[in-house]
Amino acid sequence: MTVIEDKQLAEYIKNATNILVFTGAGISTGSGIQDFRGPQGVWKKRQPVYYQSFLSSNEARMEYWDYKLEGWESFRSALPNEIHYSITRLEEASKLLMVVTQNVDGLHSLAGTSLELLVELHGTNRKIECQSCYKLSDPEPHFSFFKKNLTPPLCDCGGFLKPATISFGQNLKEKDIQNASNAANEADMVISLGSTLSVYPASSIPLMAAERGVPYVIINRGRTEHDDHPSVSLRIEGDVLEIFPSAVNNALE
Repeated sequence: MTVIEDKQLAEYIKNATNILVFTGAGISTGSGIQDFRGPQGVWKKRQPVYYQSFLSSNEARMEYWDYKLEGWESFRSALPNEIHYSITRLEEASKLLMVVTQNVDGLHSLAGTSLELLVELHGTNRKIECQSCYKLSDPEPHFSFFKKNLTPPLCDCGGFLKPATISFGQNLKEKDIQNASNAANEADMVISLGSTLSVYPASSIPLMAAERGVPYVIINRGRTEHDDHPSVSLRIEGDVLEIFPSAVNNALE
């Protein structure tokens, strides 16, 4: 990042009072969580289990729970990094309107982002959800059951259990889309952090704000789908962990 880019980013943050922060997997690699689409990403080694297959096939449920168990240790022990804490600093400074995240690691809430200012579009790995009665529960007993019995756990109601994430082929929750859209229509700045902006409809949220004419800043290591969009005000190439916390500090000093 150049000195000019650093000053521009800090100035945008300093002048804003209703910032919409949109985050992707690139902000959590600094917490030891593997991304999904990078060169060493999860989907290079695993094929995703589609939601309808999960509902209809015990074999698919076995594959799904095996994959989730594989990643549970890193999710369970992961801690927020300075990116997450910098976002909470924006909230403390009354500059944060909403965090809309594609991440399922729960690190924003662990860092202290208020739940009413957080939309986890793709759900969270930190809860298990019944697909019949929608009861939420703690993951640890269910992963222990699967590890011991090699059988996908069931809810007390008999329904299939899965981590409360949005699987391939599963619809996003309407209330989450609405809350994110409302924020996009109210924001006076939008910042995309660590996302390739390639997953629709999530990637449409920052553009909703940008196309209203508010500043749109993208920080990511590697190309994003919005790089050439005319609504982008500032595109910074590099590690979000090295760039964003410093800019927030400069803006709030």
